[in-house]
Amino acid sequence: MSRRPGDRSVSTDAMIRVDQAGEYGATRIYAGQLAVLGDRHPAARAISHMAHQEERHRAFFDKLIAERGVRPTLLQPFWHVAGFALGAATAAIGPAAAMACTAAVETEIDRHYQQQLDQLGDDDPALSTAIADFQAEELEHKEHAIAAGAESAFGYPVLSAFIRLGCKVAIAAAQRI
Repeated sequence: MSRRPGDRSVSTDAMIRVDQAGEYGATRIYAGQLAVLGDRHPAARAISHMAHQEERHRAFFDKLIAERGVRPTLLQPFWHVAGFALGAATAAIGPAAAMACTAAVETEIDRHYQQQLDQLGDDDPALSTAIADFQAEELEHKEHAIAAGAESAFGYPVLSAFIRLGCKVAIAAAQRI
């Protein structure tokens, strides 16, 4: 059976593709942060915990891509470099900037996941349940980042707006490419 634009399955495929790409990008951001901050920095334990959760999210979407025959994004090599660079750059600015990065990314991911849940409704219970679970963990990451001083980062409003815009562009690109 061929899929046409507008089919629910095409829309679900795009969701899975962008979610896998986003979770992959998140693992790369945390890898960049840990590469700069090191494993002995006070923030390293929390970052490692968040990275572990993102790895679990990514593994779920990797499995769905394989099971459902979804074409992954062609931009993964870009996310590999860009995610690491964003994590490393914000960590190099300082721990507050690293947390500002997390808060900004998770703000957009929360919004994105909520839009997906609204669109899915009851059509794909397995996907909806996973997205809702992952959304709750992403919100925990955001709350931790705020509590850890994200808003005290130098230039926080501009840094946050820039990262959030990048997330929106990445989401749109991964849905299509």
